[in-house]
Amino acid sequence: MTYDFPAIDAVCNYEFDDADTERPDWSKTFITKKIGADADVIAGFTPESFIEKMDRAGIDHVFLIAVKAGSSSHKIHRHISYERVAAMCRRFPERFSGLAGVDPTEGMDGLYQLEHAIKELGFVGAHLYPHWFEMAPDHARYYPIYAKCCELGIPIQMQVGHCLRYSEERPLRSVGRPITLDTIACHFPQLKLVGIHIGWPWVEEMISVAYKHPNVYIGSDAYAPAYWSKEFVHFIDSWGSKKVIFGTDFPVVDPERARADIEKLDIRAESKRRFLRDNVIDLYDLKLPKAESDAA
Repeated sequence: MTYDFPAIDAVCNYEFDDADTERPDWSKTFITKKIGADADVIAGFTPESFIEKMDRAGIDHVFLIAVKAGSSSHKIHRHISYERVAAMCRRFPERFSGLAGVDPTEGMDGLYQLEHAIKELGFVGAHLYPHWFEMAPDHARYYPIYAKCCELGIPIQMQVGHCLRYSEERPLRSVGRPITLDTIACHFPQLKLVGIHIGWPWVEEMISVAYKHPNVYIGSDAYAPAYWSKEFVHFIDSWGSKKVIFGTDFPVVDPERARADIEKLDIRAESKRRFLRDNVIDLYDLKLPKAESDAA
């Protein structure tokens, strides 16, 4: 399928073949059984084969997450190192940018790592999974991270909504109600906040927070566009046309399927350009051409 302009996937997990050594067994089971991804995802893609998938999906740039899913002091966790993601971004700078996973239990050391990732490794933002730390997004232990993001001038993505059952050995509570971002935005009006995973099942709650605060945005990842609520699609195409950024959370949603699904939605061309490309360029201050200028 051909598309009028290339999209940017702002939420994508690092699933290349070199990361298999960092994949715990519970993660393999979750990917194949819980979310139903093909088993070959576990083996990982070569960078070249993944770029071919991006091209088929009409995606020219992807944010790769150097994930910190839980504290390394807990046996049930998964980390992808900053260095591993940075190396891939250096190898393919036109196709990949890095997001730095954050861990509130790391204290000042974690803040030093985040600053290094942004200033020295060229990462474009931060990424947080609150449920992995069993603390809601407005918990005080995250506030030094938010302050550092303000200082660095970078957005932070965080999972909102419920969390799935990743490991039978360690089920996690769903702590990410979207309304908690309201408190953060009131305390940090300069902080660029992105509630990813659309806030499901509290999607309208996420919409309300994004509408209220100029510094709060929504990431559309983790749920296939064919199943988005009519309220969310309407928000993208109307009063929220500058407030939502495209993502897949690959391998949770395949990018080829996501882009094809979006083409079937009743969204105006201007709104689609903002959602799939222009909004994320503005939010992250990317040095990439906008779809609007391409279409002009």
